[in-house]
Amino acid sequence: MTQPVTLPLWALLLILAFAAVTFASHFLFPSVRWFFRRRAERAVAELNRRLHTPIQPFKLARRHDMVMRLSYDSEVMAAVQTEARRERIPENVAFERARRYAREIVPAFSAAAYFGFAIRLARWLSTSLYDVRLQVVDEDALKAIPADATVVFVMNHRSNMDYVLVTYLVAERSALSYAVGEWARVWPLRALVRAMGAYFIRRRSRGQLYRRVLARYVQMAAEAGVTQALFPEGGLSLDGRLGSPKLGLLNYIREGAETGGRAAVFVPVALNYDRVLEDRVLLAASASGERRFRARIPTVLGFALKMLRLRLRGRFRRFGRAGVAMGRPLALADAPTRTEDLAAELMARIEEAMPRLPLPLVARALTEADGPLSRAALTAGVGRWLAEAGADDPAEAVVAEGLAMARLRGLVREGPDGIVPQPDEARLLRFYAASVTPRRAASLPESRRPEIEAT
Repeated sequence: MTQPVTLPLWALLLILAFAAVTFASHFLFPSVRWFFRRRAERAVAELNRRLHTPIQPFKLARRHDMVMRLSYDSEVMAAVQTEARRERIPENVAFERARRYAREIVPAFSAAAYFGFAIRLARWLSTSLYDVRLQVVDEDALKAIPADATVVFVMNHRSNMDYVLVTYLVAERSALSYAVGEWARVWPLRALVRAMGAYFIRRRSRGQLYRRVLARYVQMAAEAGVTQALFPEGGLSLDGRLGSPKLGLLNYIREGAETGGRAAVFVPVALNYDRVLEDRVLLAASASGERRFRARIPTVLGFALKMLRLRLRGRFRRFGRAGVAMGRPLALADAPTRTEDLAAELMARIEEAMPRLPLPLVARALTEADGPLSRAALTAGVGRWLAEAGADDPAEAVVAEGLAMARLRGLVREGPDGIVPQPDEARLLRFYAASVTPRRAASLPESRRPEIEAT
């Protein structure tokens, strides 16, 4: 027992390494984890004192725990049994399928990443690229939303900048939980998007088991009071108009509230831009008839480097205005009983709140005119639409700003007869005009539309 044992040096080092790992895992790491967890809890508590809607414990739960909770939810388990019977597969196989869906959907929210990195990046990007304008249609109604209600921002989808812009503008209200499509499931976006609290959805999935797992996650989040942001159109607008709403996520939230969940309040949010970064990509997709966007990472990086080069040379100009308008809130308790009618009402409120920005207004005037427009006729038409929308911007200044943007991009031509669209850019002007053309007016025959007298 007391005899010396001779070991090779490598064996001694290996034993010491195992001993160090064992000591760290049993004694050191728990203390370190406790230390950092306490610091994180204090940071979240400080954040919650500043936020209008505190970060819910549901959002801060460990991702593994949420995946397990979702996988073993009673409704999901019932769907697993149904799937097993329908597909004639063992229940454990169907359960693993459900758990895979849960792992795919559930985010991994990080308050440090969201408030320490994402908000700063969103603010810098938004204010660097655009002159950001925020307006609230009914501020009193927005302030009257109960503190314990689940707030759901319902937005039109004009650009991928929508995520960035809204994240920045509601930073003082709460942390948003977005539903994002499969485009974000690529490296390195996947981890970043999950850390921001977004959850992935398969928009083309028709599987009942997948839908039940997704529905239960959305309902759990709504029941916990997590502030959510939805794009009911389900994708970017290819022609500039508001699209037809998809009913899935709205229906899940409604079902959850009707079965005993907390009250939900929908806040319509209208977004518009003087320049949509992806405008030509969207028009190309519209022309091809396929929702396949041909923008590639090298193209995006090339565009970013070009903008950076212009900024370093002092020649960069922002892309005009980005308008965000919060419309009249709609409590689910006061909403129409059918999901279709609820979606239609929300889209109508988004249209009502749509920001009337300079370039879209100028584009509408030019595309609706029968010929060249004088500056006076253009100003008169824009002034009438601003008055109808209750906007107090001077028409002359709006027209000047819109024409400056149009000239910068080569969208218009000015001659002795007046201002006309460049023939090759007529589709692009119609794209912008559609954002401020009411759907009712857009559906009228041209002979019945309000006319702007050409010179």
